[in-house]
Amino acid sequence: MSDQIKLLPDSIANQIAAGEVIQRPSSVVKELLENALDAKATHINLIVKDAGRTLIQITDNGSGMSQTDARMCFEKHATSKISNADDLFNLNTLGFRGEALASIAAISHVQLKTKTEDQELGTEIIMEGSELKSQENCSCSTGTSFSVKNLFYNVPARRNFLKSNTAELRHVIEEFQRIALVHPNVSFTFYNNGSVLHQLQKGSLKQRITQVIGKKLDEKLVPIEEQTEDLKIHGFIGKPEFSRKKRGEQYFFANHRFIKHPYFHHAIENAYKELIPDGSFPSYFIYLQVQPEEIDVNIHPTKIEVNFSNKQLIYAILAAAAKKALGQFSLTPSLDFEQEESMSFQFSREKAIKPPSIKINPEYNPFESEKATDPRQISNQENWSKLYNFNEENNETVEPYNAPTSVPSGINFLPETNDQSPSLNNTFIQIGLSFVISSVKSGMVIIDQKLAHERILYEKYLEQYENRQIASQQLLFPVNMNMSAEELSIIQELKDELINFGFDIKTFGHNGIVINGSPTEITESKIPEIIDEIINHFLDGKHLDQDRKLAFARTMARQLAIKYGQKLKQSEMEELADALFSCTIPDVSIDGEQIFKTIGIEEIKSLF
Repeated sequence: MSDQIKLLPDSIANQIAAGEVIQRPSSVVKELLENALDAKATHINLIVKDAGRTLIQITDNGSGMSQTDARMCFEKHATSKISNADDLFNLNTLGFRGEALASIAAISHVQLKTKTEDQELGTEIIMEGSELKSQENCSCSTGTSFSVKNLFYNVPARRNFLKSNTAELRHVIEEFQRIALVHPNVSFTFYNNGSVLHQLQKGSLKQRITQVIGKKLDEKLVPIEEQTEDLKIHGFIGKPEFSRKKRGEQYFFANHRFIKHPYFHHAIENAYKELIPDGSFPSYFIYLQVQPEEIDVNIHPTKIEVNFSNKQLIYAILAAAAKKALGQFSLTPSLDFEQEESMSFQFSREKAIKPPSIKINPEYNPFESEKATDPRQISNQENWSKLYNFNEENNETVEPYNAPTSVPSGINFLPETNDQSPSLNNTFIQIGLSFVISSVKSGMVIIDQKLAHERILYEKYLEQYENRQIASQQLLFPVNMNMSAEELSIIQELKDELINFGFDIKTFGHNGIVINGSPTEITESKIPEIIDEIINHFLDGKHLDQDRKLAFARTMARQLAIKYGQKLKQSEMEELADALFSCTIPDVSIDGEQIFKTIGIEEIKSLF
């Protein structure tokens, strides 16, 4: 039998390795940005076209490379960061494996221009699929410029598996933000298809956070700081009242590197226990500094997952630091009498100080019945009587219930019907301001009012969407919302669906949107909540492209449905029941829960 094992050519081996290191365009951005930072760059330009499919270009003003280093950097496992195994546990740089450039060159067309400060001419290298096409001198400024074109051109299967440009751009923005947040001393410029997406100037850490995430965070963050012999913690955490229903603004950094660590995230969540409602998540930007030998960053190809030798100790210190920060800074601020203008009094030194004068009516006799009644009491007597006239029926405040307009007419739930729907009579009782009860032929039916209305609205919006019947109303006062670049990219991706559901949205500046119109049933105050929930749903990646309309209908139904604790009139309960049993799926909620339960006569008898 002949030998069957053979060595793979370098080009194929590099393509296989690229599958681990370069998963999508954002992986290229991450690796090249890290190399630029390791080169001590103080200004970095990132240029992206077609979400990185066509072009990813990164230019920095770092130290640059010599002619020999420029050629060697594309070789497998070529690195200047480590020379022996011990160096792996004493790392202070970001890129160190020497796999990134070799992997990138294996699956794209790469042009490199670089020059050191002491060189008169730089070096230009052109690579195509791990093959060196040319190397020659060129004129360029000090630093390095990488141009990566036609990513995955020779791996069509990988290219076909890329998402839409908007989705891939969102991943690029995410990687860019992770790196920019940890280097406030470096200025960044990010261009997407010729327009500026981010322009970040050098500044403090808080300034960088607000530049990247948005000015809306400026007043919502409190500092967190703690230092021990082997650990330093600093950064910012969000005030409890500004928690959101998404995990997007949660960042951990260890030794200037973004990391994911569920164990440490649990420590922060515990600090917010009983301070924020269930299903809400706090924002945090926490930076950990430990000794290099205490952390292992070599356990994952992308170096996002790391190990700590004393993670239990870090957990305890982190939880204590978060509780301390919340206790010190999230309380109601006291008045500053030096800055509060309304509290300042100015007295003229020239004016003499006089005691206040008191005017007395010498003719006033409180025992005279004619004068005993104050005229103000007489004039307001009728209003006071109305105020204390407790009439539940007339004075009770009930939030209006918007009955669905698409309920088929002529449907009567008669006792002789053969439907699976229960036969309801005209008497309804509301229990606990949450459940609607009615007697039926076989016993009684209990309906969850919130789940029922969600199901009604959900099917209504889907039907209107299919028939293009969702009406839109122009707002008298447009609603403005500030967003991060990642959130803005989602709005742009969902623009067509938003229009079809009745929203009139336009971008405003680099990080804002203006909502000029909305579906007729949505009040102006509900618009930000609905837009936020739509964004959070797509940020969590819980959707498929073909399920967008379902996600939109589900979000709007949740926001607009009647809530628990809302009192309903008899007519409203009747309309709710009629509309529910006219739905195609009346018994299951939009989240798979049971909407109503029928209790038979025999089951009721067994209770007595």
